[in-house]
Amino acid sequence: AEFAIRPFLVRYPARTMAQLQRWVEDESAHVRRLVSEGTRPRLPWASRLDAFIVDPAPTLALLEQLKDDPSPYVRKSVANHLNDISKDHPQLIVETLARWREDAGPERQWVIRHALRTLVKQGDPAALAVLGYGPPRVTLADLHLDPTSIAVGDTMGISFVLQSESDEEQDLVIDYIVHFALASGKTGAKVFKLTTRRLEAGQSLTLTKSHTFRPITTRKYYHGAHRVEIQVNGQVLGGQPFQLQVST
Repeated sequence: AEFAIRPFLVRYPARTMAQLQRWVEDESAHVRRLVSEGTRPRLPWASRLDAFIVDPAPTLALLEQLKDDPSPYVRKSVANHLNDISKDHPQLIVETLARWREDAGPERQWVIRHALRTLVKQGDPAALAVLGYGPPRVTLADLHLDPTSIAVGDTMGISFVLQSESDEEQDLVIDYIVHFALASGKTGAKVFKLTTRRLEAGQSLTLTKSHTFRPITTRKYYHGAHRVEIQVNGQVLGGQPFQLQVST
């Protein structure tokens, strides 16, 4: 239904939005979910809704009414819809979710976190601040890649230490970034989620991760220099290079 309703939104926007407004209060979670999912501007595998990409205000008004829906099925759609909007209007979404956070219960807090996931991966400081993450007061030590020359299909180990430089505890969003070589000779960065941790004052944290360079349909690997970087609360603290071997 989220695919079928889109031509009506394009051709009869006022009448369709009026119907969606009635469906916001429908007793069926499937119908209420349609309100959010059917109006997502960048719904995967569906035609884009360009009018809502330019101005998301009409759909945000619907999401306001669904943000505390009793169904997690509906709330997940609301979060995904907000994440769509954040790709074109990041400041609007940060401001909206900062307001939502003021009296948020656990369910709405989950919606906020899930809705901000793209901005958090991008290291957006305003989005991180909404979630309570400030500038990290840590140093990166002992970043080690094993091996530093690897073939497609193999696994590389990543290990490092974060040392607190604060006299207070800190909440940290810890990611790693792989800079992949491209055909143009430049590199393209991909952020991978690692963990969220609370680091006590003056303490250190040792983390390890295995990354497999398995063949996937959405990425073509190129021979040459690559790089791994460690990102904490949106800030890159350091990195190490490695070589990827691609058989021809």
